[in-house]
Amino acid sequence: MPAAPRVYMLAMDDFNMHFEVPKVKMHSLREFLQHYLMIVLSILTALGLEQWIENAHHRHAAEYASTQIDSELDTMLRDIQAAIQTDENKLAPLVAMDKAINDDVQKGLPDAEINKHIRQLSGGFRLSINWPAFNTQAWDVAVANQSATWIDVERLHRYTAAYAAVRDAASWTTHNATVALDAPRMVDLQTRISLGKDVDPVEFLSVSQQMINSSKETIAYLMDASTPLKKALAKAEH
Repeated sequence: MPAAPRVYMLAMDDFNMHFEVPKVKMHSLREFLQHYLMIVLSILTALGLEQWIENAHHRHAAEYASTQIDSELDTMLRDIQAAIQTDENKLAPLVAMDKAINDDVQKGLPDAEINKHIRQLSGGFRLSINWPAFNTQAWDVAVANQSATWIDVERLHRYTAAYAAVRDAASWTTHNATVALDAPRMVDLQTRISLGKDVDPVEFLSVSQQMINSSKETIAYLMDASTPLKKALAKAEH
């Protein structure tokens, strides 16, 4: 009677493989070689399947991470652009007031007359510096679970540049946005003007210039920070 066919058992469990070789007696070199070849083929098949599954898992994780990062960067970019627009709109009356009072001083008008002009334009003597919440949750998660390492290298470089700019902007707005502003002096002038009291025109211009420079620097910094975000998102759309 012909020998019963041998059965080779192969199992995969969470990327760990094992196989069971039937216990048989070897009767010839040819039979041994056939048996050995089947074992080798089983191992190669298992390794190839394991590698394919692992690569598929990595691709899926990278795609998911990229989708989350793109969404986060897009939201931040929109928030940055909105903050820039708000800051520019609120800066305009202050710039106009500063120019008008500077012209009065240059003309040599009396302080009393200049103060009347200051009170007329006092609604513009406000400092408004806005910036968004610089969220990095999607990026932090991708780094923590290592899915960032499976993202395409070129794309990963753009993400890295974008988040470096975000971290830099967050640090600057927190610590340096108003470093050149004498806030107590500004509040004192605002209080005196609101009460109808005269102020020194030159002192007023000194503070208004601090306010204008602080706002302009914030706007410029936000514009610079938005550039790497635009580059990362522009590539993501293609």
